[in-house]
Amino acid sequence: MQVHRMHGSEFHSYVSPSSGSRELCAWRLEVAPGTRGVPHRVSKEEILLLLEGELTATVDGVATTARAGDVVLVPAGSAFGIDNTSPSTATAWVTTSVGLQATLDSGEVISPPWTR
Repeated sequence: MQVHRMHGSEFHSYVSPSSGSRELCAWRLEVAPGTRGVPHRVSKEEILLLLEGELTATVDGVATTARAGDVVLVPAGSAFGIDNTSPSTATAWVTTSVGLQATLDSGEVISPPWTR
């Protein structure tokens, strides 16, 4: 397992091409309390299963509060962001397809290492 840090969150990579997967990526996401996510557009569908804590997930401008046990579907091509305004760390299990890229509002394209 590799741990990556970006935008106030930790990404604990379990499955990716670097670990032998050809099609899927999976990681545990930890979002620190008070973290405002960086809005981005995803190139591939993503699924988040909240394991603990609470996150505000915004998909194409619609904000939803997700709590432990809730699932957030992020369709390919949608604008997405998550915030943790709670006093506790939020943890989610995330799954997507290999090669996911995120395009920031600035136009910068990020190819996260946990998806390669």
